[in-house]
Amino acid sequence: MKLLREIRRMTADLRGHLLFTRLDWFPFVGVLRHYDARKLRRDSRAALDVTLLAVPQSMALAAIAGLPVVQGMVCTAVAAMVAPLFCASRHTILGPTNATAFMLFSFFSATPLLAARATDLVPLLVLMIGVFTVAGALLRMADLMQYVSRSVMVGYLSGAAVLIIANQAAHLLGIANTLPEGSAASFPGLVLAVVSALPDAHIASIGIGLVTLGLHACITRWHPHWPAFAITLVLASAVMGPFVRAKVAPFEGVAVFDGFAIADLAPRVPDVFRADVFNDISVLLGVAFAIAFLATLENSLMARTFASRTGDRPQVNQDMLATGMANVAVAFAGGMPASGSLTRSTLNFESGALTRFASFFSGMYGLLLVVAVAALGDWDLPVVGYVPVPVLAALVIAIALPLFNLRNLRICLRTTGDDALVMLATFAATLIAPLHVAIFIGVAVSVGLFMRKASRPELVEYEFSEQGELREKEGSRSRPIPAVSIVHVEGDLFFGAADLFRSQVQRTVADPAIRVIILRLRNARNLDATSVMALEDLIRHLRERSLHLIVSGATREVYKVLKRSGVLETLQDGCDRREGESNLFMTSARNPNLSTRAALLRAQQLLGTHEADVRIFHDATQTPDAS
Repeated sequence: MKLLREIRRMTADLRGHLLFTRLDWFPFVGVLRHYDARKLRRDSRAALDVTLLAVPQSMALAAIAGLPVVQGMVCTAVAAMVAPLFCASRHTILGPTNATAFMLFSFFSATPLLAARATDLVPLLVLMIGVFTVAGALLRMADLMQYVSRSVMVGYLSGAAVLIIANQAAHLLGIANTLPEGSAASFPGLVLAVVSALPDAHIASIGIGLVTLGLHACITRWHPHWPAFAITLVLASAVMGPFVRAKVAPFEGVAVFDGFAIADLAPRVPDVFRADVFNDISVLLGVAFAIAFLATLENSLMARTFASRTGDRPQVNQDMLATGMANVAVAFAGGMPASGSLTRSTLNFESGALTRFASFFSGMYGLLLVVAVAALGDWDLPVVGYVPVPVLAALVIAIALPLFNLRNLRICLRTTGDDALVMLATFAATLIAPLHVAIFIGVAVSVGLFMRKASRPELVEYEFSEQGELREKEGSRSRPIPAVSIVHVEGDLFFGAADLFRSQVQRTVADPAIRVIILRLRNARNLDATSVMALEDLIRHLRERSLHLIVSGATREVYKVLKRSGVLETLQDGCDRREGESNLFMTSARNPNLSTRAALLRAQQLLGTHEADVRIFHDATQTPDAS
């Protein structure tokens, strides 16, 4: 029966935790009630600007991931339409991003056998990402993103930029197909393979790439408000694409992308009922969790960035729900993973979007454009087939370069040693380890350094002054009651601090004169199972030496933890309840020192002495307490 009661209590706690989340499953309804023609004009105009950037970028990001361009374009359209139905931010645009795309490429590059099945596995992977993200939103996991150092993201994006540029350099040089299989799995292997293949570089591919980079740089510099990516892609493909497809000298051998038709837009429903699906789920579990984590981290950073500019209140768990629902929809549409795009969201904001429906309109425009391109493919006009691979490779390099944010790098390197270590460790991990592992190496270093700081609770010995006020004991000054030590615990007592807490108290009782320890836990926070077991070990250790431990200033949270864990019974062992004896004294809101006074009286009782006068400081504005 006791076990059943415990299970019922845990179930109630979990249900309460989920209900407390207060996610809004229909946040767009309130906005729709007040939607008018002015908002429609502003949103639709901003959506057009975003679409001109998003659709060409989606082709480039699909190329980064090593997937057909249609999967990037479908993701851009579907995610942008579904996300605003659930998100809190009114300017966020979801779709493929550099970080998630290259993590996908890194995973499949490291496993060539899976790379051959990438097109079929991606819908299942995206569905897993969506499910993980929705579950995380229900459990309020996005709140934990604030404990991940920004230095992790700076190091990760900088390392990813190096990898993207190195990978796309092979396409720009026209040697991607000559590289050994699996060489792109790590940065050192990729660099060695590219250098070894340099004698086979294709001059025409290099020329096309350099012209594309020059054109993009000129448009960006002279007309910074123009959609430079889209204009460059269209102009370069229109001028050089026909020569490449016709294999006119010197353009023979320059690669182009495969076009797609209406049939390629058919939904790719993840097959979760086949016999070996759990084998694939097991293989994809790590990268799915990593991409879900990275997407949530990107969204949290972006939501807080826009909240500081707009004055809106960030709701990171609501945005996490939107990311999950968007990925579930994209999985059934056959796209690649979706996350919040800072560049497209910034353009949406700067273009004057007023509501979340700007994202919805952008998705609609993108979907119409994808269908139009597919229809042209059915009419033997493969528009995508006129895009030379070096053109898109050059543009990918152009959008990867800004990932080296020199200001952020300088801040991380110069602020503190811990920030520099986290950034450099994450950067190095991205170049050596697979990206879905590297992100967690960076997080582990960041959390480890944080825990090193947080896991040092302050233990200070206290005494009462001549006026009855509790104060810190100085030097070798004698204690009012020589056999009693009052130890004040300040800070977190979670698992990382448990051993340090136990060892510090044991050092305190090393004084042979001490017979009783009074632990003041009024400012102790976050007791968990590890710290409670450490406290129980300490109690037993003291009793083996015929010493006593008393807890004073216990808050309701501390009391509940001790009672539920059963350690309260260990603490109260030997107390005669009929005589009112206790080794636990609760804090008083009126005067925090009252519990310590009661603990001192209990210590005197244990010592069998009443030689010391126990007084207690009180606030003169309150009714005086008897001493």
